[in-house]
Amino acid sequence: MKNQISRMNILQITGILVMCLIISSNTFAQKAKGKATPVPALTSAGVSAADITIALDEAYNKFVDVKEGKNADYIKELANVDPKIFGIALVTTDGQVFTKGDIASMVSIQSVSKAFVAAQVIEESGHQALQDKIGVDATGLKFNSIVAVEEHKGKEINPLVNPGAIAATSMVLGADSATKWKSILTKQSEFAGRQLSLNMPVYISEAGDNLRNQAIAHLLLAYGRMYFDPAQATDIYTKQCAINVSAKDLAVMAGTLANGGVNPVTKIKVVSPETVMYTLPVLATAGLYDDSGIWFYNSGLPAKSGVGGGIMAVCPGKFGIAVVSPPLDEAGNSVKAQLAIKYIVEKLKANPYLIQPKQ
Repeated sequence: MKNQISRMNILQITGILVMCLIISSNTFAQKAKGKATPVPALTSAGVSAADITIALDEAYNKFVDVKEGKNADYIKELANVDPKIFGIALVTTDGQVFTKGDIASMVSIQSVSKAFVAAQVIEESGHQALQDKIGVDATGLKFNSIVAVEEHKGKEINPLVNPGAIAATSMVLGADSATKWKSILTKQSEFAGRQLSLNMPVYISEAGDNLRNQAIAHLLLAYGRMYFDPAQATDIYTKQCAINVSAKDLAVMAGTLANGGVNPVTKIKVVSPETVMYTLPVLATAGLYDDSGIWFYNSGLPAKSGVGGGIMAVCPGKFGIAVVSPPLDEAGNSVKAQLAIKYIVEKLKANPYLIQPKQ
């Protein structure tokens, strides 16, 4: 009897041990399986850091040898810039910075500065003041057109073409030229997250050959659409276009707009969300000169280009992206910058108008 009981106990204990081994084995397998397939953390762009890195690498390798376009030469110093400069930078709204290629070389910001002066004017004087005193309509004409001024007596333009940009510069608060210039440089630096500086050779080159812009400023004055001394306003405008920036600088500036006016790297508030709300539509309709519609149709991103070779684009709430490459197309936009940004936007599925239907 005792032997039978002993055998039963042994069988019960053996059974319990086997069950324990099975449970432990399953638990270990589940843990091992979880470790083998980790879920990558997403950035504020809605994709992983690895996805962004791959997209930048692919864009760089795909377009680095593109030969189309040529440097701007109507500003003599721009013709001397190395056409092989090619740098890509993307800054997410949570402050992560991704780069590829040459982000050390500096180029003059040129017309990209117009976007941030427009934002400054909106911040200082309100969005209605910009609309009433300058306008927010695409002109359908060249960026330096005098006809655009003459046709509507200085109205119905926007702050991203030369006439509207010079008027916007004249609206920046400040009692004198030095104060206005310091204010503009400070604000552009806040957008970039570091102290920017003037490219003196480019400024001297442009200042010696800006008679057309001076004429535009005086014509605006004749129609009551200039808000500071026209010669001094033109000179300040010329300086702002000669500010030195890198691809990374432009990406941080774009990222600040994407982040509702707070610099995602420094965490400093540069402008209000409302200012950004009124700035981005103008970039969408007039940011890339005569090809603004084509750009927006293909990318969905508000953007601004400059003849120095830079383009910055804004994916609202997600990231800012910029590329520097001096050779331009006939419209005055960087060839490689357009190709690279559009490729990355497509690769990351970042076009805001790419809407996936709810199931």
